Amino acid sequence: MKTPSRTTPHYTRAQALPHILAQRIAVLDGAMGTMVQRLRLDESQYRGAGYTGAHAQGGRFEKHPRDLKGNNELLSISRPDLVGDIHEAYLAAGADLIETNTFGATSVAQADYGMADLAREMNLTSARIARAACDKFSTADRPRFVVGALGPTPKTASISPDVNDPGARNVHFEQLRAAYHEQALALIEGGSDLLIVETVFDTLNAKAALFAIDEVFEQTGERLPLIISGTVTDASGRILSGQTVTAFWYSVRHAQPLAIGLNCALGAALMRPYIQELHRAAPDTFISCYPNAGLPNPMAETGFDETPEVTARLLREFAEQGLVNIVGGCCGTTPEHISAIREAVQPLAARALQRSFFYQEAA
Repeated sequence: MKTPSRTTPHYTRAQALPHILAQRIAVLDGAMGTMVQRLRLDESQYRGAGYTGAHAQGGRFEKHPRDLKGNNELLSISRPDLVGDIHEAYLAAGADLIETNTFGATSVAQADYGMADLAREMNLTSARIARAACDKFSTADRPRFVVGALGPTPKTASISPDVNDPGARNVHFEQLRAAYHEQALALIEGGSDLLIVETVFDTLNAKAALFAIDEVFEQTGERLPLIISGTVTDASGRILSGQTVTAFWYSVRHAQPLAIGLNCALGAALMRPYIQELHRAAPDTFISCYPNAGLPNPMAETGFDETPEVTARLLREFAEQGLVNIVGGCCGTTPEHISAIREAVQPLAARALQRSFFYQEAA
């Protein structure tokens, strides 16, 4: 990869973001998976059958020996039109920040589909799709930002997969570091303006991602803003690997993220006390919050029970209490949710930091 210049467009945009967050609440997009599920794609469509667009793969995945339905990250290669349409729907709804379709695009996660060797291509292609969508909707007074997304992987470095052997592990730090290094490098090369390590349920996994990202920053000579978003898994107020929200923050604050936040697992109502805890623990760091659309509900169209109006009302309350700088949606949220959220928070002030935060260039 060519070392980026510090005058590259996405570096310049990255410098603008902290100033925007200090002035107003920014809106992140909603769920990619929920939107893909709405399309009801079958196995052949995941493989690209019937697609004749400019980037058609010509039967490339037709004979792949494993089932590919559900591998949403593959769609960036096999059906880039669908991924681009979803990004544009969120941008049209008012999102300022768009996450790349790369939640599971690590070699560790893609090994389940026999596609570990496609991880770099998935990330590079996904970032380029998101970049094109953001460039289409950006204006001089309202830029849109590509958020390169690094998910948690389906394997955990802290917890044994075998109840009879607490010391067993199915993944190790070095495997995670290498996978995240490949991912982060491709996301930056594809045009991401910032990175997010999201849905963190295991702090050791997150540390591998943060270590790899720092390596990539050193390698490229470009240090982009970073968001870290943990996941509280139940009413105990802890992430799966056992830390409280405050302990999680102190474990990752060395990475000097632009924002720290929570997403997934809970709806906004149940997430409120943990966002309040982060607000107290990180007074000089921006706060992000993108909850699920309430609780799972198989009878609902999106699989979750909150309407856009309910989710928007709850996040407006967060904003009124001065708790958030970035809001959006996770599982079950749609462009309708994002539109309602944007309308709800637009008149309200962003959470004020105890000191001014301005993104600093790497020395």
